[in-house]
Amino acid sequence: MGLFIAEDPLYDPKVRQTGFNRYKQLLSLHAGRWLRINLLTLLGALPLAAGIAVSLLSSSLLLLFPCCLVGGAVFGPFWSCLVDSVMRALRDASGGWWANWRAAWKTNWRDSLLPGAVMGLFCGLYAFMCHLFWWARVAPSLGTVCLFLFSVLLFLMILTVYWPQLVLFRQKSLVRLRNCLLFCIRHFARAMGVGLLEMAYLAVMILFAPWTLLLLPVLGVWYILFLAQFLLYDHLNGAFAIEESIEKARATGKGGSHAPRSLP
Repeated sequence: MGLFIAEDPLYDPKVRQTGFNRYKQLLSLHAGRWLRINLLTLLGALPLAAGIAVSLLSSSLLLLFPCCLVGGAVFGPFWSCLVDSVMRALRDASGGWWANWRAAWKTNWRDSLLPGAVMGLFCGLYAFMCHLFWWARVAPSLGTVCLFLFSVLLFLMILTVYWPQLVLFRQKSLVRLRNCLLFCIRHFARAMGVGLLEMAYLAVMILFAPWTLLLLPVLGVWYILFLAQFLLYDHLNGAFAIEESIEKARATGKGGSHAPRSLP
């Protein structure tokens, strides 16, 4: 990182840093593994992307539903493994990237199928609505566009809080959704800011396609996920006691790194 930004003379890569130094530290230590996992995640996203593309080209909403549900279910475990890798880095967990990836897959793939299918369906519906806006003979009203963008923002806010819970804790889906709602209300400004940042990233990737496809193997989905979780991690750790509960589970030998816990 010193290639672009002058190094802090007090920076010690062996000590857990804070602020921007922490951002540099995490990228220096983990960017390489996230690039590899990003390629696996993009591979898992191909069925969903192909299903959405076929549905849009055929303008078939009936085709969209099964394609997105199946493609999202395939994508869910891959996405959970990427989220797991980011959360491990944020809490300074040890282990090689491949071993951790396989362990995350083994632990989370079943729980990721339904959330992945729902996420895929919403992604397909949003893409289809954008397709309708683009091809409609009458331009949508400002209120319709604002309502659409607000729903996308809420969707991203929920996803950003939901998936870390899935890879960290054994909980029911309703408990995770309740926690998402309480967390987003309690930390509304921070959660909305992260959601807007994710929306801006998606907008750039979509508006400047197909040129932005060249960035997928490099930045892809890992960078915006890391940035979002980095900005939220202190609040997530405070709300869910992530590191405390994991250390307690390790000390007692119960639950591993997936000890159940809901938002206080």
